[in-house]
Amino acid sequence: MAEGSREVSVLVCCATLEWLNSQNSVSRRTNFKNVTLRLIRNEFREIFVDMKSEKTSCKYLLKGISVHKKFMAQGKASINFSEQNMVLFIFNAPPTQLLAFLRTMFIKLSADSGRSKVGLRAQLMSSKQCVLQEISPVTLQEVNQAKQKVGCSSTTPPGTMKRVLQRPELPSQKARLSLPLGPGSLTEEQKNVLNAALSGQNIFFTGLAGTGKSYLLRRIIGALPPDVTVATASTGVAACHIGGVTLHSFAGIGSGQASVDHCIELARRPHVQQAWRKCRHLVIDEISMVDGMFFEKLERVARAVRGNDRPFGGLQLILCGDFLQLPPVMKETDQKEVRFCFQSPAWERCVHISFELTQVHRQSDPVFIEILQNVRIGRVTPEVTAQLLATASHKLEGEGILATQLCSHMQDANLINTSKLNNLTGASRMFEATDSDLYSTKILDQMTPVPSSLVLKVGAQVMLMKNLNVADGMVNGARGVVTRFDDKGLPVVRFCSKKEMVMRPERWIVRTGGGALLSRKQIPLRLAWAFSIHKSQGLTLDCVEMSLARVFEAGQAYVALSRAKSLNTLRIVDFDPKQVWANPDVLAFYKKFRRKLHQMQIIPLGRPRIG
Repeated sequence: MAEGSREVSVLVCCATLEWLNSQNSVSRRTNFKNVTLRLIRNEFREIFVDMKSEKTSCKYLLKGISVHKKFMAQGKASINFSEQNMVLFIFNAPPTQLLAFLRTMFIKLSADSGRSKVGLRAQLMSSKQCVLQEISPVTLQEVNQAKQKVGCSSTTPPGTMKRVLQRPELPSQKARLSLPLGPGSLTEEQKNVLNAALSGQNIFFTGLAGTGKSYLLRRIIGALPPDVTVATASTGVAACHIGGVTLHSFAGIGSGQASVDHCIELARRPHVQQAWRKCRHLVIDEISMVDGMFFEKLERVARAVRGNDRPFGGLQLILCGDFLQLPPVMKETDQKEVRFCFQSPAWERCVHISFELTQVHRQSDPVFIEILQNVRIGRVTPEVTAQLLATASHKLEGEGILATQLCSHMQDANLINTSKLNNLTGASRMFEATDSDLYSTKILDQMTPVPSSLVLKVGAQVMLMKNLNVADGMVNGARGVVTRFDDKGLPVVRFCSKKEMVMRPERWIVRTGGGALLSRKQIPLRLAWAFSIHKSQGLTLDCVEMSLARVFEAGQAYVALSRAKSLNTLRIVDFDPKQVWANPDVLAFYKKFRRKLHQMQIIPLGRPRIG
């Protein structure tokens, strides 16, 4: 328990202390490049924040404070000590640790606010020495007390985070208290990956669809200092899912088709070079869709621009993806063979340790999971064929909601959606996105899952594109139908869960390669009569129909099938087992990959004794 307590009561970050004069102007400022904040209490149960760095050590009583944490996702917060005319600015803190630290502070202060305080006379008469110790772990009783104070109390308890409770634009403290903390909600295999990432090793982790790769990646990103961590992905939508940028945007070398020397020249432009040199942890999601030649050039660019001849210029690499899913996207005019990242000489130099996630979370039916495991490696037995062909008779429609048709080509999906919408009677309503930069509409179209213009009618088949309420099934990929428009003109959608909900605009925030933040505010829906297999990657669909006759890439059939929750929510038309195959180079890679994993797990203990 002590170790768990430390995880939420200690924070390593950068900080600035500012003291204010009577005119609220800064009279003194102290900067800490690397400081450890620790929550402690004395024998009188007063709580302090203890600050320690290489040059100083000081502590401040947490009384009459207010906290600003609007930018907590960026690792920033501030604590205003009103009685001491001082403000503590926290920055470059791992966001998940910052959340845990502030959450613990709030709960402990809330729990102590109802207790009787020791009077000044008693403190002065006390013969004890001032004993400071780390606060005890948060108890369930303290959590419930904090929730009651947030939900019921009209006044702010003394010494608690006043501004957090008063700011209406921030998520409620009640919601904050339900967020998972630390590695507690991870599986053992996910914890191993997280620990390896936090130890500074270059890692690659893979796994079947639905094993929580993207979720784990977001947890890793949240545990790293944001100022020196760059989260990227091979596609814009995947980058948006992890709050990052596209790999091409960060790299600053265009398409990467130019020579290595020209790519280095492009990366040495001041703003690009600054981003490369500032970065310490480079995260790349959907690594399977990154071309091997591009990866090789990127490694050489990193060494040149950073002035460091270690692999990837000394950056820590955190790579995630499944090579048995979608391969790199190649131009039709490009005649060269598809090269995966693992075929690049840079792969062996750069990747120190690899992991495979095996526990599937998207599906719970062991029969369907086994089918997907076989399809993933291109093994389609007569039994698997029979089970998939049997889904053709499944009736998935209900409550006016039709099954989403997955298409191998994006143009087919767009044509189906446009045609079906035009066939609906009734007036159409257009919802225009509000973008933070009018000149960045094309970028936001690529990096956010919602369009700049959304046209809807009553009866339109739609898909939710953002997690709104996980407990009620209002998650990314949930299917529904527009039943009406409310008095404000907003669409009302009935979902497969039979829950009806008014859809209000939501905000997506993306980061450009130069570090600027762009935002889009839009109704969180897309038309969903049809969806492309490429665009469906990462989604979990409530009811899905697919034709695999036009599959043209290895792994495409597996990606399509693995979007379904179960065999009962899946319908396959014109299934042909010949359309299911895996790339032989990828199969050879995973065979070698698993052999290495097995060797890592064998610990030599000496020769066994005989007899």
